[in-house]
Amino acid sequence: MMRRRGFLGGSAAAGLAAGSAAAAQPMYGLIGKMLARPGQRERLIGLLTAETGGMPGCLSYIVAADAKDPDAIWITEVWDSPASHQASLKLASVQATIAEARPLIAGFGERFETVPVGGVGRRA
Repeated sequence: MMRRRGFLGGSAAAGLAAGSAAAAQPMYGLIGKMLARPGQRERLIGLLTAETGGMPGCLSYIVAADAKDPDAIWITEVWDSPASHQASLKLASVQATIAEARPLIAGFGERFETVPVGGVGRRA
């Protein structure tokens, strides 16, 4: 049986944690499928993974080859805010990558916006 003092202390700590989590701005996540032109997936992956370290607010950026579709790529992103993601699209390096990658892209598949809440692998 839990003592009243332990319960109240735990409840207060939970309340403070919930309050600070609510005050914190939620992260912004994207998961999207990109389709490369036939035979161009590896080249496209190379472009998408080169020089990805200089994007302010980017907490995680993962490019993965689809295990079944030889032309599909999945991109998973975690940002500190939607504004940081939008700002990244205006960076000269990102604009240059988009211009170079555009001829290699056949289209896009599913796209999901998420609110990341934690896990392993997220950069601090």
